[in-house]
Amino acid sequence: MNAKERARQTFEAHEANLQDLSQWMYDNPETGYKEFETSARMVQALSDGGFEVEYPAYGLETAFAARKGSTGPEVIICAEMDALPEVGQACGHNIIATAGIGAGLALADLADELGIRVTVLGTPAEEHSGGKIDLINAGAFEGAAASMMIHPSVKDVVDPQFLAISHVEVDFYGKASHAASQPSLGVNALDAAVQAYMNVSTMRQQLLDSDRVHGIITHGGAAPNVIPAHTTMVWNVRAATDERLDALFPLIENCFKAAALATGCTYEIRESGHRYKDLRTNEIMADLYAANSEVAGRHMNRLIDLPPATSGSTDMGNVSHEIPAIHPMIDLRCYPTVNHQPGFAAHTITDDGKDIIRHGALAMAWTIIDLAEGERWDDLAS
Repeated sequence: MNAKERARQTFEAHEANLQDLSQWMYDNPETGYKEFETSARMVQALSDGGFEVEYPAYGLETAFAARKGSTGPEVIICAEMDALPEVGQACGHNIIATAGIGAGLALADLADELGIRVTVLGTPAEEHSGGKIDLINAGAFEGAAASMMIHPSVKDVVDPQFLAISHVEVDFYGKASHAASQPSLGVNALDAAVQAYMNVSTMRQQLLDSDRVHGIITHGGAAPNVIPAHTTMVWNVRAATDERLDALFPLIENCFKAAALATGCTYEIRESGHRYKDLRTNEIMADLYAANSEVAGRHMNRLIDLPPATSGSTDMGNVSHEIPAIHPMIDLRCYPTVNHQPGFAAHTITDDGKDIIRHGALAMAWTIIDLAEGERWDDLAS
């Protein structure tokens, strides 16, 4: 029996438990850096499958590194685990986690035979803070040959585009006064926030098609009869590449600066969390994954063959700047319900969600087998 068939049989022995874990994560969503019970259950599944697990790992309370294999190139399978506030697993991290664990378990008994080291890396806080960047900084990816993960979406695409992103917080400071009797003595920080929003909206006509700038006012004042002395805005600034983001960011800051100047306010701007880089898909790994996915029962498209579409961002982009990586998107078959909607979360625990766990886990495991049996490691590095 060849290695791929053995991997499939091993995965199938764990498949029901992985579906149960996905259901549990849906029922018990935990947000970034607070995935305590989630990570514990993921670790238990891997320990039961024969992995040696470091938990917690790399200075993060909910991160873990589950390892199999004693020598050879290391392949890191990323298993995201955090949920979104209010809408729970609406980005499908319950599927991402269980597919990643499933791929690892499928390879557990093959790692030494293939001459590789397999690491399932539990990665917290993807949704905003960038847990993978914490892990990069702590050395989790140092020396690894490749990394991969899958992600539920509304399309099957092996080489998706993900934008670089900066998470920005802006505070405007003015002077409070009675809005009716003494408005001339106030300096209106809400006017500054509103003007900043309009400045960005005006600038959008001159931005590139792939630039994305969107924000909200999170604090606009305390009472309508008091001129607000302080307001806060939160923005996402995105671009197709990290280099374009560097060029775009000062243009957006000018929008805030101009609003402060026009209203007589002062302002402070800061980046929160980590900056995410654009995703660089490794073509060799993408080709292997697409072929293996076809055998598993799912055709993967290339981005160039799909209609133009907008894109989100991921801290897996930062990983792809460090080592060869792929991040295929797999169709949950629920469009027009899309990621970050409550209905998307609900659909992750249907048969369509179970299919993604299976297809993603097998395609990743088989791709790693191809890399090992074909000794493609030098090809990846080049």
